[in-house]
Amino acid sequence: MKVMLVNGSPHKAGSTNRALEEVARTLEAEDVEAEIFWIGARPVGGCVACGGCAKLGRCAFDDVVNEFRPKAAEADGFVFGAPVHYAHAAASLLGFMDRLFYSNGRAGEKNVLAYKPAAAVASARRGGTTSAFDDINKFFTIAQMPVVSSRYWNNVHGNVAKETEQDAEGLWTMRQLGRNMAWMLKCLEAGRAAGVPLPMQEAGQQTNFIR
Repeated sequence: MKVMLVNGSPHKAGSTNRALEEVARTLEAEDVEAEIFWIGARPVGGCVACGGCAKLGRCAFDDVVNEFRPKAAEADGFVFGAPVHYAHAAASLLGFMDRLFYSNGRAGEKNVLAYKPAAAVASARRGGTTSAFDDINKFFTIAQMPVVSSRYWNNVHGNVAKETEQDAEGLWTMRQLGRNMAWMLKCLEAGRAAGVPLPMQEAGQQTNFIR
């Protein structure tokens, strides 16, 4: 079993990364492989609704989003982390997720996200963590991904990683998140071994508000 942890901060070794490291260490202690993927310091733009992914099976903008897709295909679970910028998750992570999720499963390509547990992590100097946390969680609930929780909202505080070390409760929350993720992955593995099938997918019809 493997979990991909996405560092959506422009700072590779900042507070967000420190939180993800705590989750990763806990996962590995539970015999679950963990890898942290940094999206980089350059801005990552969002989806422009060009429709290219419907033909290509991947995002038309060939950058870090498409680099991550093969790793997502091999992963059993995900943690997406971001710092708070103006009371929302960092724009580059949201742009990254917009394009990753929208291009997923297009043009006959495999859906690499559905039914894989996922969790959000937010870091902040002071405020805005819960709204950023909410930003990220919405991606999971539209993509049929079980949401993994902790003992508190998955947030840490600190302007830099050294300050985050002082957030004892935040790091405690990260460790419990790692344990809960490992538990859910093991439950899903046991279900597969017992022959429990994935839910049936209904061939529904999309409707618009304008008739």
